[in-house]
Amino acid sequence: MSWTATDRYRLRTAPSGLALVQDFLNTKAIKTHGLDLLSDADLTRPWAAEALAEWSRTRDADVPEITLGPGDLRALRDLRESFVSLVDGEDADFGKPIKADLVLRDGVVRLFPSGTGRQWLASALWTETLLAQQAGIWPRLKLCRLDGCRSAFYDVSRNNSGVWHDVRTCGNVANLRAARERKKLLS
Repeated sequence: MSWTATDRYRLRTAPSGLALVQDFLNTKAIKTHGLDLLSDADLTRPWAAEALAEWSRTRDADVPEITLGPGDLRALRDLRESFVSLVDGEDADFGKPIKADLVLRDGVVRLFPSGTGRQWLASALWTETLLAQQAGIWPRLKLCRLDGCRSAFYDVSRNNSGVWHDVRTCGNVANLRAARERKKLLS
């Protein structure tokens, strides 16, 4: 069984390559649960190896071997914040221009990441974002609205109206807070 950043929060995994973007967002610690997987190279390397193995299975591609060191961590955390902004509907800072390759295989043109190290990972994340936008599934990748949680989840509600990664946990907390606030205002 695989273990990804998304699995540790017991979240439904986004389809296709969008799962890589979701998993990247979920490398962040939630409240007091879990560690920030981009805080230390010894945490980042195993996460990246597993995430890229999962991506490769999804994309029917060879597993890329990328090297990530301590010097890459700040840039990866900044990139993660760019994705947080993008999922929140804000403009995101791309940083350097992103490169990807077009590959013809079995009569189908495919877009594949290029570069090395963290540049390859950035290329993969932006490539999957573009593909998810073109497939119309991008709007279903959301961040839980509960402050302190903000886990990335894939909304499977019929009308794409989900705002919490789990209604029973974060939804109940938010609704309870709102009810208490209303009660205060009425007192």
